[in-house]
Amino acid sequence: MLKRVFMAPDPGRTRLRFGARAVLGIALAVALCGLAGHSLAGAVTGGLAALLALFTVTDATVRGQAVTTALLPAVGLPVLTAAAELHDHPVARDLTFLAVVGAGVYARRWGPRGHSLGVFAFMTFFVAQFLHATTDQLPQLYVAVLLSVLAAAAVRFGLWCYERRLPPPAVPAPPGGTGLARVTTRQAIQATAGAGFALVVGQLVSGQRWYWAVGATWWIFVNTTSRGETLVRGFRRLLGTVIGIALGLLVAVPVHGDPTVTAALAAVCVFGIFYTAAVSYTWMMLWVTLLAGLLYGLLGVLGPGLLALRLAETGVGALGAALAVILVLPVTTHSITDAWIRRALGCVHACAVETARRLAGAADADPAPRVAELEQLLARVRLSVAPLVHPLNPMLGRKRRARHVLALLDDCAREVRGLVAVAADPEASHDARLAVACGRVEAAVEALTEGRDIAVHADGPPHAEPALAHLHGLERALSELARPLRTPSGSPLVGA
Repeated sequence: MLKRVFMAPDPGRTRLRFGARAVLGIALAVALCGLAGHSLAGAVTGGLAALLALFTVTDATVRGQAVTTALLPAVGLPVLTAAAELHDHPVARDLTFLAVVGAGVYARRWGPRGHSLGVFAFMTFFVAQFLHATTDQLPQLYVAVLLSVLAAAAVRFGLWCYERRLPPPAVPAPPGGTGLARVTTRQAIQATAGAGFALVVGQLVSGQRWYWAVGATWWIFVNTTSRGETLVRGFRRLLGTVIGIALGLLVAVPVHGDPTVTAALAAVCVFGIFYTAAVSYTWMMLWVTLLAGLLYGLLGVLGPGLLALRLAETGVGALGAALAVILVLPVTTHSITDAWIRRALGCVHACAVETARRLAGAADADPAPRVAELEQLLARVRLSVAPLVHPLNPMLGRKRRARHVLALLDDCAREVRGLVAVAADPEASHDARLAVACGRVEAAVEALTEGRDIAVHADGPPHAEPALAHLHGLERALSELARPLRTPSGSPLVGA
């Protein structure tokens, strides 16, 4: 885990810039709230609003990101109003909170924008519980949210918009075999059920901090699709919380809420959240837990007992999420994995088609975008297969087979990258054997997904032409994929 965080590649220093910009944007937001004369509650609300505006908005284009950021207050302020109005009406408050959970997850069917607005709505209700917000505080909290979103937008789109110099990310559409709408509907029901369990049991554990359990359930469902992904994420959240609490005892408790030291440590935590989010959910949760401890230190209520309570409530939330994905309309790991593997193989097929056209002299043929899409698809495959290759998975045969499939898919990606690099050379040979080999790759993918046998051929010396070498390597990897993908077992990957 340490190696994955600190040795993970960071092309273009994107994660570094992501983290540094977050610190700048959130610091500006909190400073503006302070200049406006807001209380600590207003500063905390503003800081969270800026954090969410910088973290959750992930539209493919800068223009789309700006539109989503502008819409955040339109969703957050009504939710904040409802949370404050219902402060003294626990039953109505709880039912409204569950409705926000379900609506927030259901909104994912509208893509990144729906996801961002759903997260912002949930966290606005959550922070109202954190601060015990009442109606007399609403004017100040409204201004804090608006000021902070504006500050985050000014930093993100004005001062440091590094995305303008980057190509739009290749975001693969959801697999047609699962249906995004159906999955989001199931997840909305699951999340609501899990949050209901967390809310009831969390209140039995603590009448004051019950919302921690609901928050744990919510965040476990974020960026997951299948039952296995959700269970693994719950384990990682619990592990990150345990480590974060241990650090809190060593770091946050001795600080005793000192404003200067707390501000410096909070900036480190914010950077850690943003820098590690893409590579380790456990590490991200470590920083989130430490940041929460520092904020409670500012409020003057931090102590070992509170940290132990946070761990208990996180456990309740993780249990609620686990029960929901196991018992309520489960979306199996294998159905999602199969769909993403089929999409990846389809992208390999498309790369071969475009490469064949490029080598045949077609001026409009460009396989490069397909390579970027393949990388995104393989990332999704790795995410969906994570439960099968997790160290705690006791089914060793399935674990070995899943790892074998991942290794062969990585081989396919490596050969495709090499092939596209050769095809990009204007002096690349138009040898007829290249077109024939590309045709065999297309046929191999079709045979693999349809359950037919794959025959591997060889045309002369294997390395006579670099393009041919990559094509033969790709054909062999596809042929080897047939066995693990078709092995009958209780855990099929594709076509079993």
